[in-house]
Amino acid sequence: MLENYNPKSPLAQTLNKVPFILQIVIGLCIGIFLAWVYPSDKVLIPALGTLFVSALKAIAPILVFVLVSAAIAKQRTGEHTSLKTVLVLYIVGMVLASTLAMIASFLFPSTFAELADEATGLTPPSGIKEVLMNFVKQAVDNPINALLTGNYIGILVWAVLLGVMFRFAHENTKLVLDDLAQCVSGVVRMVVRCAPLGVLGLVYSSCTQESGFANLLNYVHVVAVLVATMLLVAFVVNPILVAACTHRNPFPLIGTCIANSAVTAFFTRSSAANLPVNLGLCERLGLPKQTYSISIPLGCTINMSGAAVTIVVMTMAAVHTLGINVDFGSALFTCVISVLCACGCSGIAGGSLMVIPLACSIFGINNDIAMQVVGIGFIIGVIQDSTETALNSSTDVVFTAAACYRDARKGTGPALTKPEL
Repeated sequence: MLENYNPKSPLAQTLNKVPFILQIVIGLCIGIFLAWVYPSDKVLIPALGTLFVSALKAIAPILVFVLVSAAIAKQRTGEHTSLKTVLVLYIVGMVLASTLAMIASFLFPSTFAELADEATGLTPPSGIKEVLMNFVKQAVDNPINALLTGNYIGILVWAVLLGVMFRFAHENTKLVLDDLAQCVSGVVRMVVRCAPLGVLGLVYSSCTQESGFANLLNYVHVVAVLVATMLLVAFVVNPILVAACTHRNPFPLIGTCIANSAVTAFFTRSSAANLPVNLGLCERLGLPKQTYSISIPLGCTINMSGAAVTIVVMTMAAVHTLGINVDFGSALFTCVISVLCACGCSGIAGGSLMVIPLACSIFGINNDIAMQVVGIGFIIGVIQDSTETALNSSTDVVFTAAACYRDARKGTGPALTKPEL
């Protein structure tokens, strides 16, 4: 149906001749230029970014709910998917990311010259049990409330249950559900086409903030360790996993995912807002829909390599500041805890920063000091959160594509609709 939609307007035809990523780069450059020559606009230009992110966040919950339900409903008994392979890659990727962060923290130890109290009024989870309990509570949330509040854990659970029940429905009912999924996908494509304008507004807002980048000067070292570690995960760890999985050159896939997913995620700073972008990228890569329509929303919830890096690096910076000795067992346990917390931090206000107190508690660091570390995290969030989101979101597509390529070649998964990159 909507796959055959082809706008005929001259403007649409002109835009289609310009690569989409180039349109985003042009929007980025214009945003920087406008911030330089006209930095006083607080309403109109910033509104482009705000409206774009709001539109993505508004449509994403509906898209996930409908796509996951439709994918499971259409799945035939005995039909293969690559979900098991994707899940293995998600887990291994997070473990390696947290381990690399721990190594980087020992090789280039960071300290905080001062621990600013910037987290007043925020309440961190008191233990790993609370994180897991929070996960369970979100899983059984009212489905309508889950859609309204963007609770993706609850959305996924109810979408899976509804999809399973729809497998026993009449074929015409399944067709209606599939048509609904295509219609919602069409709306998403319309919103994503506005990404160049959205990036323009987001960049303008970042460049005109009074203290956005100035505060980073006080924490250059920890920011450098965070960003360098995440870049190593993106350009070293992930390619190694992809190469091991596919036995092919991983960098064409890595480059495509960075250009088409990480760039937009960096500026939106929201994995949920980047969901439609990732789903569209999977479609363009020719991946089987029955796999990516489930693995991408699932990855948005549990695949958090960037969050694992943030938790480890910030915790170890506090440890080094306080002069605490770290043995191998504590370091290993911190890596494990960071992975568990990263999987559940999507449902906690403040994201990965708000589970830092859990990791700090391993070393006996009290909550007052830990929350000051969280405050520093909010100060450097202009870089930390953007880079973390870019890594988290792009990795979802990287691992989904790698798993699909592997299983399609071995004949254990569905066929691709396009050749591998």
